[in-house]
Amino acid sequence: MSLPSSVTVHAPATIANVGCGFDVLGICLTAPYDTVRLTRRDQPGLVIRHLDNYDLPTDPYRNVAGAALLALLREVPEPIGFEVEITKGIRPGSGIGSSAASAAGAVVAANALLGNRFDNKKLVDLAMYGEAVASGVRHADNIAPAVCGGFTLVRAVQPVLDVVALPAPPLWVAVVHPQFEVKTREARAVLPTQVPLSLAVRQWANVGGLVAGFLTHDSELISRALEDYIVEPARAALIPGLADAKQRALAAGALGGGISGSGPSIFMLNQNEATAHAAAEAMGRVYQKMGIEFHLHVGPIASEGARVVSVN
Repeated sequence: MSLPSSVTVHAPATIANVGCGFDVLGICLTAPYDTVRLTRRDQPGLVIRHLDNYDLPTDPYRNVAGAALLALLREVPEPIGFEVEITKGIRPGSGIGSSAASAAGAVVAANALLGNRFDNKKLVDLAMYGEAVASGVRHADNIAPAVCGGFTLVRAVQPVLDVVALPAPPLWVAVVHPQFEVKTREARAVLPTQVPLSLAVRQWANVGGLVAGFLTHDSELISRALEDYIVEPARAALIPGLADAKQRALAAGALGGGISGSGPSIFMLNQNEATAHAAAEAMGRVYQKMGIEFHLHVGPIASEGARVVSVN
């Protein structure tokens, strides 16, 4: 059976940290998504084109998809290369996994062109090279759900990557994306280097509680555990309207939420579609009143990550 010469992948947005789970928890969204088209070349190397207006670098060493593909090509004995076309549906700096989507989409597409020789764990490991370009850190809390879908726990990155894909309850996610940028590097720079043990204990308890709540579909436990005592307080000043948006979403019936990734997007988990829309609209009114443009995204937790949508 001959392998395809070109594939197109939809690579979804993701929510990293999920409140208390800094750098270890992530969930996959149904939308928005990046579109990544890869065509196999007989010549080694990469040619990258962006079919969007974000003016992102096309140098493979400075492009998140390029860095991930260069890592993948180092694992491939054949002298091949790829032409890459990326259409960003996820705004860079949005806090909903823009860089992870492009990196994950690129390696999933390349894997399809190579006969699916790599498993999801290896694809996560390769796509993390793209995150290193974006933030300076090979972290997997966006990459893992972007590749695996659903709800993921990154138990370890070093010395060996250990990703646990967990079943997620049928929750709906409301996201407000105020139209200003918070760069991941800057958001990491404000984090504390030391944490009091008492806060760390409360944070560990919430991570355990959130995972347990997801696995047992206990919405009340999920609601109680969606509290971040360490990272969100340090980053709150970077996101005007955060506290008000969360309060209004909770009043609309949301279970809880917080900063999505490094922000500025804010996510709230909800038990059903109607509540998710109500929570999103409540958050939107906060930014409307502030005179800040915003986008709203509402959808269920996606069971599938980056996926091939066409083959040629």
